[in-house]
Amino acid sequence: MAEYHISPRDDLAALLDTVPAGSVIRLEPGEYRQKLVVRKAGLTLLGAGAERTRLIWDDYALKLDEQGREYNTFRTWTLAVCADGVSLRDLSVINDSGHPETKGQEVALSVYGGEFSMKRCVLRSTQDTLFLGPLPDDLIDRYEGFLPDELRRHGLLSQRFEDCRIEGSVDFIFGCGAAVFDNCEIRSVRDVRNVGFAAAPAHALAQKDGFLFRRCAFTCEEGVARHSIFLARPWRDYGLARFEDCVYGAHIAPEGFDPWLDSGRERTARFFETPAREGRVSWVRAQSES
Repeated sequence: MAEYHISPRDDLAALLDTVPAGSVIRLEPGEYRQKLVVRKAGLTLLGAGAERTRLIWDDYALKLDEQGREYNTFRTWTLAVCADGVSLRDLSVINDSGHPETKGQEVALSVYGGEFSMKRCVLRSTQDTLFLGPLPDDLIDRYEGFLPDELRRHGLLSQRFEDCRIEGSVDFIFGCGAAVFDNCEIRSVRDVRNVGFAAAPAHALAQKDGFLFRRCAFTCEEGVARHSIFLARPWRDYGLARFEDCVYGAHIAPEGFDPWLDSGRERTARFFETPAREGRVSWVRAQSES
């Protein structure tokens, strides 16, 4: 197994494209302000601590590219993982663009790989912090010729997050991945729109594994209003999210879940919560139900 040591003065983006699959990259403390893509399977990125090693970029959805096209949500990542078996440890991935109310979505991490794992890390942005691939089928077709083929991947992709903190405001954990969040802090940040949504799943009906939040703490920074944040809303029909033995701050709305405007998706949403909470919407089910 090849191992590399790199500092913030080095070109991490170039290194990611040249190291062999299965390599370990150790990142020294500091700020790596680069837009990054992982294309090699089995890479491990090891930081010196989530508050000491920070991968940062600042793209946003309404930004124009060199051809005058808006970036769109799915090109705004700071780090995109486009290979299987990638692991991240002890680092932060940040999109620090800010002001999503005027700039639109701002992704920190996009994962288009399976068997992905992240431990003791921080993800920080505002709207759409963490995208868990693959894309919904209708978007894979829609973005042909716009997104690189490596972002238009089909099939079930599994991802795991342990002892991480994920920060955002609106739909800040979204997508179609089979993702497990174990003992993570899901932290809502202030937003001038005064409403927020933690998760926005878009799983197809055939998918039996969606988002699982297990023993997670839903917290907020100072200034987030009481009862202003919903745990989840369905981005597509049949979105699947489970909440097991989680704890919630006073910022979480008593009803817990939102139907996504007047979409009618509450009729198909597969949202489960254990233990059951008083005051929740009628269409959230207990974990024991199917």
